[in-house]
Amino acid sequence: MGLSNVIGLMLGWGLIFMACTNRGFWDFLLFFDTASIFIVFGGSLAALLIAYPLAPVLSTHKYIAVTFTAKVRNPLKMIEQIVTLSEAARREGLLSLENHMEEIDSNFLATGIRMAVDGMSPEVVESIMNTEIDAVDGRHRMAINLFGSIGKYAPAFGMMGTLVGLVLMLSRLDPDTVGQGMAVAIITTFYGALLSNLAFLPWAEKLGFINDEEMMEMEIVVKGVIAIQSGENPRIIKQKLLMYIPPAQRPIEEEGA
Repeated sequence: MGLSNVIGLMLGWGLIFMACTNRGFWDFLLFFDTASIFIVFGGSLAALLIAYPLAPVLSTHKYIAVTFTAKVRNPLKMIEQIVTLSEAARREGLLSLENHMEEIDSNFLATGIRMAVDGMSPEVVESIMNTEIDAVDGRHRMAINLFGSIGKYAPAFGMMGTLVGLVLMLSRLDPDTVGQGMAVAIITTFYGALLSNLAFLPWAEKLGFINDEEMMEMEIVVKGVIAIQSGENPRIIKQKLLMYIPPAQRPIEEEGA
């Protein structure tokens, strides 16, 4: 998953760099302006601090790291593990699953199985696990919204910087330097659009995708644990859980099911 992130960033920023240096490498310096950087980056950060508590803002780098390091989830593997546990429970009894805890890869699944083995009712187990899902989704949504906010603030501050530049240029209008002044004024809009569309909005979308994948897997776990606790047939459990998977990704033997 992180590979697509790297490829996208390299491709996008590389194309922008090529466009900026189309007439010569040193033309790239024309697109560098310190005041514009301060307005766009500093303004976006200031707005972010107003809109969100300090802790999540300081954790922005961690959220960015997630877009690079998140692993592609394999719900089929999770389903197979749930089916294996259901077969053990059907063959040896629900309490026997306590002996299989070390084989479980997912902490969420292990928690659900442990609650089932401890004798909690299916309703209580489902309620607790759904509460965990809501809590995880809430934390993830805050990070997604934070990145989406930066994606909105950056172009706005870019436009503000352009307006500031135009006011300064027009206040001391000189026909000989109007072209250069206009170019510098427009750079902030360029910075805002670049920061928004080649960084934070795509990262927000990526975090949303990662969250959706995790939510689906957690829902599979909840349904699986409740089915195991209810003593359902492992084949029926597998058929139920495979409904979460797109038909094209299901095992070949299940395509006609």
